[in-house]
Amino acid sequence: MTEQRYWEDVIEGEDLASLSFPLTVYRLVMAAGASRDFNSIHHNSEFAKSTGAPEMYANNYLLQGMWERAVRQYIGNKGVIRQLRGFRMRNFNVVGDTVVVKGRVVRKWLEDVGLIELEMWSENANGVSVGPGRVIAMLPTERQRNANLAGGSAI
Repeated sequence: MTEQRYWEDVIEGEDLASLSFPLTVYRLVMAAGASRDFNSIHHNSEFAKSTGAPEMYANNYLLQGMWERAVRQYIGNKGVIRQLRGFRMRNFNVVGDTVVVKGRVVRKWLEDVGLIELEMWSENANGVSVGPGRVIAMLPTERQRNANLAGGSAI
């Protein structure tokens, strides 16, 4: 469980805590099953290599889930992920790699709600493997928190 972050707590330029995800055969097989992406490139080394890949590799859903985990850890459970842009795989994230997800706050603004823009990317031993991309998230404000504590409405 992460502590809830409020819009006023966000500092432009602040780095998100990096998260590391070792890619084991087990993790790749479970991700393929959970996403119903049964393409053999994601769980069979011999097949993946026959297609030109260096080894079996992570699918989009697993890699996007890593970004979501990093963002969720930063924004807390009351934050809302509103948009994901620029999610591009640059190189393979193969079994045996450790994927490190990183991010930084690039902007914050108010539009009736507190919004932030995060730059996100993933790295492995070969450098940036996914991204950079952008995530727009909505955070509760102190006004909303104080209204909730007082049992009233912030509207």
